[in-house]
Amino acid sequence: MTYRNVVSAVVRALAAESINSTGGCDFEPKVQCAKQKGQIVGKEASFLLDCWVFGRLHKALNQQHWRVLVAKYSTHVERKHTAIAELTRSVGSPAPKRFLHCAVVTWALPKRPGMDGKRSTNVLPAGWYEMDNWSDEPYPIKTQERWRREIRKALEREVDEALLLAQVLLDAEGLIETKAA
Repeated sequence: MTYRNVVSAVVRALAAESINSTGGCDFEPKVQCAKQKGQIVGKEASFLLDCWVFGRLHKALNQQHWRVLVAKYSTHVERKHTAIAELTRSVGSPAPKRFLHCAVVTWALPKRPGMDGKRSTNVLPAGWYEMDNWSDEPYPIKTQERWRREIRKALEREVDEALLLAQVLLDAEGLIETKAA
């Protein structure tokens, strides 16, 4: 099995830990069950590969790159919130702490078009997306926009770096599809 691209590999690997009820890549019982029937194929093989990629990326990437990928792509709520909190402490910005925290949270949990948070647990209440609520002190709107833009650019730059490193790693393992032109 190969992944279409590095983003799909990262998303599947990060989702693998949320698949079972205990939270974690609990692939051993599934593998043992599959072995009893013969070789590991189908969903079990895909799940095993996703768990392997999760472990490989977690070990190979530095903590900051891992955090930024978890904050952006993970479906594991607790790990996502932990990564957001850690990113808030590590991102440099002249913005006040509360503003910085809100900027990181809304970057990691963006407002989806046409969604009011009724069907998705990863959508914040509407007030979170209004920059005027991000600080108790009145700052000019241009300053707030500049702070938010710089924070998001820094986070996206880190995501790009992490995905590039993941691409190199997964290419070396032959796990990314290569299409002939």
